[in-house]
Amino acid sequence: MPDPGLSPQSGVPAAAAHFGAYVLANAQVHATADLDALPALPGVPAVPGMAAEAVVPADVSVRQPAGGADSFGDPGVLDRILRGPSGLGTAGLYLTEPQEPVPQPVSVSEPVLAEAAADAETAAPATVVGNPVPGLYHHPVAEPDPARVEEVSRRIKAWAMDEVELYPEEWEEQFDGFSVGRYMVACHPDAPTVEHLMLATRLMVAENAVDDCYCEDHGGSPIGLGGRLLLAHTALDPLHTTGEYQPQWAESLHSDAPRRAYRSAMEYFVGQSSPSQADRFRHDMARLHLGYLAEAAWAETEHVPEVWEYLAMRQFNNFRPCPTITDTVGGYELPADLHALPAMQRVIALAANATTIVNDLYSYTKELASPGRHLNLPVVIADREGVSERDAYLKAVEVHNDLMHAFEGEAAALAVACPVPSVLRFLRGVAAWVDGNHYWHQTNTYRYSLPDFW
Repeated sequence: MPDPGLSPQSGVPAAAAHFGAYVLANAQVHATADLDALPALPGVPAVPGMAAEAVVPADVSVRQPAGGADSFGDPGVLDRILRGPSGLGTAGLYLTEPQEPVPQPVSVSEPVLAEAAADAETAAPATVVGNPVPGLYHHPVAEPDPARVEEVSRRIKAWAMDEVELYPEEWEEQFDGFSVGRYMVACHPDAPTVEHLMLATRLMVAENAVDDCYCEDHGGSPIGLGGRLLLAHTALDPLHTTGEYQPQWAESLHSDAPRRAYRSAMEYFVGQSSPSQADRFRHDMARLHLGYLAEAAWAETEHVPEVWEYLAMRQFNNFRPCPTITDTVGGYELPADLHALPAMQRVIALAANATTIVNDLYSYTKELASPGRHLNLPVVIADREGVSERDAYLKAVEVHNDLMHAFEGEAAALAVACPVPSVLRFLRGVAAWVDGNHYWHQTNTYRYSLPDFW
């Protein structure tokens, strides 16, 4: 009988066991790999024992081919990995260079992510534009590199306005106010080049165009949304049909702005990502579109969901496609079998859920001022639990904080149980995305303001 694999209840101990089998299997297949010989990334402190000349220039792509960063050599390599993190990507877990040549695994009571977050808070500037939601658990981050912000902002505007004709001129102020360049630079501090950042930035802008034009206040409607989303999704997950009908489908990808944006952004992404990374992204975009459809169905029937139902919808209609590509943007790859671990999937889901509640909280007053009734967590709590708007908002803050603590605890446990360099770097990348997402919401005073509840 075939091995059924890990069940959703497997948790971290099973993940660790699976990790051991994975490493041993790879040790047999890739007999020549040496993690310590792999190059460092620009802007990431060097790993002890790594040659200084191994640093990769900023204009060179560093995505590792099969058998690279995630391969393991002789049995001694396995022993070295299990003693603690070392090699490519490991330095992403530290904001200062480790002092010991072979750092020991930290205990769950002293998670490496919490240490990194404390260092980041110390390094953050004393004053940042905008006020954080009082009581919201978050980690301040340093201001993103202004040179990168400026260049990403310039390139994305040229792409949106000229290359795919995404927005009319009258929407230019709103496009500028979105500050997507600052957003993506803050969320991906380990991106080796501006072009890597552009992979995430194009996809972010395209996703928002679909949301605005299909779902929200720039012509969106719940009526007929499913058909529009399905056709747009074929720009990400291409149609395979007969020769007679293929040209008609290909022409349809240019028929409206959201589809043009999806098609173009995905072409760039596929050109830089592995097939596994591209398929992972398509899967998460299907999740996002399913969430859009659930919210639209509730809008058509004027249904206010139970709080748990709303949170289920938000697990799909959320930011998940963004942190899930953190390895592609970082120029490396988390192997598909490690990405698929139930423990990793839980970490990613918790991170995406927490960042989406951040959006609910910061966009609360903006949505109240918009036409119609917008569902967000405070609105649903107030309606379903019969509490005041203020108490509902404060409870939503607590929900966010619980999700954040769960995310950090699960990530730290997985880092200890499965200390593969790409896993450790991916976990740190997701944490950086979570922090950068909050930074953008807090500082984007063009779009957001806080309610007067304190």
